[in-house]
Formats: sequence, structure tokens, C-alpha cells
Amino acid sequence: MAQCAGISSTPGAAADCAAHAVASDTVAKLDPAHPYTLAELIDIAEQNNPRTRIAWERAKQRADELGVAKSAYYPVLAGVAAFSDERIINPFPKPLSPRGYNLVEVPAVVPEVTLDYLLFDFGKRGAKVDAATAEKLAAGANFIQANQQIAFTVASAYYKLLTQQERLEAAQQTLKTAQTTQDAAEAQLLNGRSTIPDVLNARAEASQAVFDLESADGDEKIARVTLTEAIGVEPSPDITIDGQKSAPLPDELTMPIDALIARAMADRPDLMAQAEEIRAADDAIRSARSEYLPKILLSANAAQTSIWPTVDYGQLGNASEPTWSAAVAVEWRLFDGGARKNELASARSQKRTAQDELREKRDRTTREVWTAYIAFRSAMRKQQAAVSLLDSANSSYSASLEAYKYGVKNLIDVVTAERQLAQARYSSVSARSQLLLEAVDLEFSTGNLLRSQTPATKTSIPKPQIGQPQ
Repeated sequence: MAQCAGISSTPGAAADCAAHAVASDTVAKLDPAHPYTLAELIDIAEQNNPRTRIAWERAKQRADELGVAKSAYYPVLAGVAAFSDERIINPFPKPLSPRGYNLVEVPAVVPEVTLDYLLFDFGKRGAKVDAATAEKLAAGANFIQANQQIAFTVASAYYKLLTQQERLEAAQQTLKTAQTTQDAAEAQLLNGRSTIPDVLNARAEASQAVFDLESADGDEKIARVTLTEAIGVEPSPDITIDGQKSAPLPDELTMPIDALIARAMADRPDLMAQAEEIRAADDAIRSARSEYLPKILLSANAAQTSIWPTVDYGQLGNASEPTWSAAVAVEWRLFDGGARKNELASARSQKRTAQDELREKRDRTTREVWTAYIAFRSAMRKQQAAVSLLDSANSSYSASLEAYKYGVKNLIDVVTAERQLAQARYSSVSARSQLLLEAVDLEFSTGNLLRSQTPATKTSIPKPQIGQPQ
């Protein structure tokens, strides 16, 4: 199943792979000591998450249903063996039979082969095969969509865990900062340059930092459980991820919004699936119309009939002879109480529903691409602002603390700078993970997630100057 998800980028390839692949019943177990990358987690999720397994099974079912539809082009050959014993009364004239009747018993053995073959049905079988083919392709597209959705869910949970881990680190740094402020206030009190309220205020800030640290630690563990659930393994906090903190961040779009929308309209698997549903609805209409036309059928049978009749008066001979029959029939329903009319009306209604759903999905796709596009650009600016904010807040706190030690500023200024620094740390953490998540969302909304096409975003790595290593 994971192999299908990895190599099948078109609905047809996905459906064909699902038709022949065999699902694994084993559930993967995570190694708590191994730091998993996002790509590894997505690969595990494709094999273990129930939603991908459900979509895979449905794709396999549609492939089997196509085989059932194609079987209508072949004759039905059946073997029948009949064993019978019949006792009847035959009236006879009294001059020939003293009682006016004969009692006849006929044991029989009839091994038989029957053949039923639909010769012509004005396109009904073809319409059903075409409809089953469209449903198979739709199931393949839904399989791709399920894998993309799982990949996006895992990526979201991964970056949320990464955010919580970095928030935990920021909370630890904030606690150290608060303890530094408290130590400075207590030192100033010993030197007679501070007051008891200042020390109590610093201690309160340190206590608040401890509270925030415990909250961040709990949120980080919950994020671990959420990630394991998204993967499809047993929910547990026993997972380690490779945050790749040194990896460069995306900071540039590779194509304009019009090109992104065009890519989404062409590549999103949910739109592909809906287009196939419309084709299936067209074929259902063709099938319903063909019911108004006659069918030409061939039926035949060949048997070896063996009988041993006996009578209570006179004699009958035994027989064991080959027998056969063949017939070509024309079947034409003239009246069915409106069944064909209602079936055709239902098929036309289903087509209109599928067309309206495609229109609604196209509008939603455009909105989602626009939203992801705007969110990514906003995330880039927020990331840049967060870097500047953290640098300024760090410098402000250091300067305020130094000035407080020399008696130039009061503790309120230091505490204010401390709070600004803590907020800047949290903003920096959120901005980084949000930028990565918005880049993934942009790929997901354009249907390019897990595919090998040109990414919608890229990282601008400055070229090294002459004499510098590359």
C-alpha cells in the first residue's frame, strides 16, 4: 500500500496498483530512541493510518467492480445434473387397458451443459463498463487525495509538536531570565538600592515563568500524542522527531497566484475524482436509455438423457440419448410500471448533482489556494518581523538589566523588558513553524503534495563570494 502511495501520481496508476497490491496487516511500532524526520513519519502514516487503508480498499473494490462489468461481454456456461423419478397416470381405452389407465414410473438422469449469451443490447454493457472505469479512476484519485490529506495532517501535527518543543525551550530560557532578574533584585536589596516590593515583584515573575514552563511541558507531551495518532500507531508520547532547526526556511514563491490556481485545477485529486463522477453519471444515463431498446439473447443446452420407464401393464423401452436445444430470442420490455423512466430521471439528477459538486469544489479550491497564498506571504513577513523583534527585545532586556544594576533604571523597566523578551521568543517560535506549515499548506491546496513537480516555494540561499567554500 505504501508502495502504491509512493509511485502512483495519477488516478489510473493508483487504481491499478491498488488492484494488485496486498495490504499488510501489521501495525508499525515507533522507536523512541530514533529521531524521525517528517518524510519518515509520512511514510509510516501511509501504511498505518486507517483512512489511507480505507481509501486503498475502496480503490481495490472499484477495480473488482470493473471486472464484474466486463464479464457481461462473455457467455455464461453452467453445468447441471438432474436426477428425477416421476410417477404418472395415463388414461387408456379399456380394450387396451383393463382399468382404463396405465400407471407409469420414469426414473431419469440428465447431465446437462447450458449456455446463455447476450449478443446485443444497444450499448448497455458498454455504458456499465465505462461507468465502472470512471468509478475506478475516481477511487484512484480519492486514494491519492487520502494520502495527501494524511501527509498534510502528519505535517501539521509534526510542526505543532516542533512549535511546542521550541516553546518549551523558550519557556526554559524565560525562566532563566526571570531568575536572573530576581537575583539582580535581591542583590540590589542587599546593597540598599532596591526595595522589598521590587524583590517580591521579581519573585512573582519567576513563579509565573515556572507556571508557563509546566504548561509548555504539558502541551509538548500532548502534541506528541497527537502526532502518533495522526501517524496511525498507538497514541503515546514516546516519539522523538528531528526538528532540523538548522534547515533554511522558505522565503520565496516560485510562481504567481494565477499559475498556482491553474495548477490546482489541473492536479488536485479531489477535482479529478469529481470529474470522473460526472463521466460515470453520463454512462449511467446511457445505460438507463438502453433499457428502452430490445436485447438479443442466445440460449442453448446439450444433455445426455437417460430414462428407465416402467408401467403396470405392457412394456416400455429404456433410452440413453444425447439431446439438445438452441434458441435466439429478442426480449423487449413494453411496460414496466415506470421503472425505466424513473431510473433515467434518477441518472440525470445524479449528473446534475455531480456537476454542481464540481462547481462547488472548484470555487472552494480557488478560495483555498488564495488563502494559502496570502497566509504564506503573511508568514514570511511575520517571520522577518519576529527575528527583528527577538533581537530588539533581547538587546532591550540586556540594557535594562545592566542599567538597573547601576541604579539608572527601576525594576519595573526590567520586568517590562523581560516580558517583552518572553513574548518575542514565543512569537519567533510560532512564526518559524507557521512559515513551514504554510509552505506545506500551499503545496497541499494546489495538489502538489507528495508529487515531484516544481514546489510552489523555495529557499533563497545566497551565493558564496569568491574565495569562500560552497
